[in-house]
Amino acid sequence: MKLSCLQGNLKRGLATVSHAVAGKSTLPVLSNVLLATDGGRLKLAATNLEVGITYWIGAQIEEEGAITIPAKLFSDVISGLPNDTVNLTLDARTQSLKVECARFTSNIKGVEADEFPTIPTISDRAPTVILSPDVLREAIDTVAFAAASDDSRPVLAGVLVRLRDQQAILAAADGFRLATRTIELPAPVAESQDFIVPARALTELSRIIGDAESDVTITVTPGGGQALFHTETTELISRLIDGKFPDFERIIPSSYATRTVVDTAELAKAAKLAALFATASQNVAKLSVEPGDDLGPGRITISANAAEVGDNTGELDAMVHGEDGQIALNVKFLSDALGAIKTAQVALETQSSQSPGVFKPVGQEGYVHIIMPMSIR
Repeated sequence: MKLSCLQGNLKRGLATVSHAVAGKSTLPVLSNVLLATDGGRLKLAATNLEVGITYWIGAQIEEEGAITIPAKLFSDVISGLPNDTVNLTLDARTQSLKVECARFTSNIKGVEADEFPTIPTISDRAPTVILSPDVLREAIDTVAFAAASDDSRPVLAGVLVRLRDQQAILAAADGFRLATRTIELPAPVAESQDFIVPARALTELSRIIGDAESDVTITVTPGGGQALFHTETTELISRLIDGKFPDFERIIPSSYATRTVVDTAELAKAAKLAALFATASQNVAKLSVEPGDDLGPGRITISANAAEVGDNTGELDAMVHGEDGQIALNVKFLSDALGAIKTAQVALETQSSQSPGVFKPVGQEGYVHIIMPMSIR
């Protein structure tokens, strides 16, 4: 293998694939990154056997070849080089890679490419669905954080992707909250299906497609065991979680007794202040709502109280339709939900103190965030 490429492109590619490098593994080769010539480009690939990431960069290929190199060492070496052309030359006899750039030369010992696990590709199958990177990234960022952070119930550590007609729905829940995002598709999907992608894999995908210009094609393997996300320069393949996702549509209330519309940024600020006190009392924050009258607008009050620390109360003007009431919510979940809502105003729909709080962005369809209530002492 003998080739040259730009230091900046190689650095960016290594930063992308390094997130799939296994931290600790019984297979030492999994802490390596695969370098291989592929159709006139340099292919970089890494996998931890759950997620595999492949990235292609433009290169001038003189000799074909492949090698795996310790990922961290190689990334650190490339990062330390000047922004210039990097020449890579493989000595096939010693499996050593020579890295030359400007007046710097390094030789890094590698492992034969044959020992690296094969990262599947799904080139011969029609895509299951095609989405623009901006739409997919926004959907992931507003849903994936609501998935469970542990694997005690594997399906809850994933995000459900439901394809029906001209809609794609992403849903995540951890037993205490639920986030759903509905995307309208330009054309109907070929077949309806549900599959559950690990939330960690989707969070990684969101980071990868941040600067993607081409559409993201999503393809599910025939057996339903893996999903491949493909752009012009990058592929991410992830195992899918086996199991049945909870019937989340049943959890979403169909009506409300009170609808409160409030400034999103102001409520987020008030929640952040309440959190300083709520952390000492199981993160409980109480939201009280009062409708307005002829003399003034309605209001929403958020308060937190911890015996050892003190208490805090914040009051905001709001448009309140319906009766007054109160609900206690986990203030961390409240802050997470408000952080995901980018519209100027947010609507909180409630039925009673024992029913969930439903948050919806005002002026934007398709996003619903539900937080289960906590008991008020």
